[in-house]
Amino acid sequence: MLSNTLSMSPNILEWIGYSASVIIALSMTMSSIVKFRWINFTGALLFSIYGFLIGAWPVGFLNGFIVLTDAYYLYLIYSKKETFEILEVRPDNRYLIRFLDFHQKDIHKFFPGFSYTPTGNTISFLVLRNMAVAGIFIAQKNETKALEVELDYVLPEYRDLKNGRFVYYWLSQKFAESGFTRVWAKACSKSHRKYLLRLGFTESGGEHFLKILE
Repeated sequence: MLSNTLSMSPNILEWIGYSASVIIALSMTMSSIVKFRWINFTGALLFSIYGFLIGAWPVGFLNGFIVLTDAYYLYLIYSKKETFEILEVRPDNRYLIRFLDFHQKDIHKFFPGFSYTPTGNTISFLVLRNMAVAGIFIAQKNETKALEVELDYVLPEYRDLKNGRFVYYWLSQKFAESGFTRVWAKACSKSHRKYLLRLGFTESGGEHFLKILE
């Protein structure tokens, strides 16, 4: 049965092997541990299948072990209970300014052209995750009782949507009581657009997205 598989579809087998190699190589470029685990899981699964199909049992079993390892750590990541906090800071907070300067290059990948120019309507806070700074959120309050997001930046190792979900839940609790019912955001990249949609934003023409605070 195995020999028939090899003789009938060698090209398919080769492409499974090539695809697995590319996916595993791609996983090594991920700075986010969650993305690394998912992509590495996919690549190892393909490699395991490839190994068994060609009769390379060590390859199949080794990558099968990697699949189980990735699955175990993904389970720990998604089941782990974490403590989130919002630390509001003054717009001229020295740590905030230093953080923005230090991560400027990565920030501009998602928010090209971003320049921190606070006004009297600026709100800025640090997002703490188990007491470690995981991200920065900056927005402007406008006269129509809406918040306009200027920056919603999360460090690479924390990009698993947990930060965003907590931030917008907190916004709805804090600002809805003051009459703020809407949050506007602008998506400057495909990844940021996907992020906003997953957080419950809806497209509102062009690059603009709207979320209703409930």
